[in-house]
Amino acid sequence: MRATVKDDILCINIEDLPSYKKGGSIVRNSYFWALKSISCYAVRGCDWEYDREVWIALARMLLSFQQSGYLGDREVMLEFSVDVPIPEELRLVATWL
Repeated sequence: MRATVKDDILCINIEDLPSYKKGGSIVRNSYFWALKSISCYAVRGCDWEYDREVWIALARMLLSFQQSGYLGDREVMLEFSVDVPIPEELRLVATWL
């Protein structure tokens, strides 16, 4: 998931966010609701934002879903531009594009 950090707010690109599908996969729908539940801003049609206070929880959640084996790495890894330093709290679940 493409991500950026600005003013201690992590933004995940709208195009890379999981979608909720009625009658869809329980794992994917749970992933959608878990990501949405800890965001500070998650409006339909916009990037989702996460305050620095939840970055450790976000990293733990992404690791958990990654270890489940049900989702692909691109769905649970944060991808930053090479010119953006990856915050310490997110290093286990992040890479550079």
